[in-house]
Amino acid sequence: MNSPRYPLRFNVGFLLNQPIGYSRDIHFEYPNVVLKPDLGLNDFAGVARVSRTPQGIFVQGEFQGNTPAECVRCLTNFVQPLKAKFDELYAFDKRSVTESGLILPEDANIDLEPIVREYLLIEYPISPVCKEDCKGLCLVCGVNLNEVAGEHYHPEDEIEET
Repeated sequence: MNSPRYPLRFNVGFLLNQPIGYSRDIHFEYPNVVLKPDLGLNDFAGVARVSRTPQGIFVQGEFQGNTPAECVRCLTNFVQPLKAKFDELYAFDKRSVTESGLILPEDANIDLEPIVREYLLIEYPISPVCKEDCKGLCLVCGVNLNEVAGEHYHPEDEIEET
């Protein structure tokens, strides 16, 4: 079964003698997990449906989790939800390999950690924002405009009338 050291590794040896089309769902749930080397996630959950095909073991995955982020507008720390779906084939031999290049290891242990990490990182926004209508920082004084009630102005901005 899963160990904290390899949270997304599991054995699919039970599928090898099953008929084509046989499948099973494998569920994952961790309050905190680090997908090596650097993706820390909270409330991590997912399911991998593994199916026996003539070419290999077909994995359909759906995973989600929350990771710490910093808003590019106001520099506030917030929780960024990530969610990813994927389909990958672990081929029995080199003749059946897809462009992802995955081959079923001899010990039948599949480790989804690198794949899940990659798919979740693809979903990470280039410019994360804490909320859609984030007002950012004041260009003059640097105050977080989301925390200021009403109009924000600076006395030095007023034009003196003569």
